Amino acid sequence: MLRIWGRTSSSNVMKLLWFCDEIGEAFERIDAGGAFGRTRDPAYLAMNPNALVPTIEDGDFVLWESNSILRYLARTRPRGAAFYPADPRAAADVERWMDWQLASLNAPMTTVFFTYVRTPEAERDYAATAKARDAAEKLWAMVEARLQRHAFLCGDAPTLADIALGPYIHRWLNLPITRAEMPALTAWYARLMTRPGYARHCGGPMS
Repeated sequence: MLRIWGRTSSSNVMKLLWFCDEIGEAFERIDAGGAFGRTRDPAYLAMNPNALVPTIEDGDFVLWESNSILRYLARTRPRGAAFYPADPRAAADVERWMDWQLASLNAPMTTVFFTYVRTPEAERDYAATAKARDAAEKLWAMVEARLQRHAFLCGDAPTLADIALGPYIHRWLNLPITRAEMPALTAWYARLMTRPGYARHCGGPMS
């Protein structure tokens, strides 16, 4: 059985849990990271020298980096192919958004999220957070423009692109911040929330 190391409050772990639900993949999850520790243990570092989550064990195969894990599962599980097109151009479109999530969206969203959820109020840097909020809003406007043409990021059905960005839109729309109105983005979020795996793993209270 697939083994997933990581705590449920991690956005990168959420992606995997949601995707496993979508494709009917059974898994064993082991709490790691944050208050659970374990990521600095020698045994864990031998699997993932970054000391981060998630890490998976699939038999004797070990893999880290959440979006790489998504691609691997999509290619190795029968129901995964629906989320990761075989056509090179369609696949590149999906991968573009996955890479964009890591390279562009992750940093400002992490700053905003940590400020309001994981940093004591007396220690918050609101000036830095305001800059991050502004940066994130510009990025979400790109997604808004895309979703005005498609129900999901890469067409009329969800792909790994939606899986990769999904946990972040829940945070963006539920953090106590001001936001420009983006109706296509809000409608996309509502569609995601109708999917049981998303609601279960990504749409709950933030911690």
